[in-house]
Amino acid sequence: MVATVLGTFVVLAVEIWLWALVHFAIGSFGDIETALYFSIVSFSTLGYGDVIPPERWRVFAALEGINGFLLIGWSTAYLIAAGMRIGPFRSGEHF
Repeated sequence: MVATVLGTFVVLAVEIWLWALVHFAIGSFGDIETALYFSIVSFSTLGYGDVIPPERWRVFAALEGINGFLLIGWSTAYLIAAGMRIGPFRSGEHF
């Protein structure tokens, strides 16, 4: 089960890095650190607002929030299903 959780975390981290690299490549942010910070905040749907993209890239940035929302939800469902199959949760015992 630990490998499943770590694998899911790695997949989400790769997704965040890909978004950050795209933001950096299209010129939304001048450095990769800011692009990565923005990507983490957007992907996790925190949306602090201390770093914002240029006006022409705002809709593109909003897509990252939608993508993150969906993938985090999917990952949660996957982890629950894996927990019922191989992990500490057995059907009928906890739910």
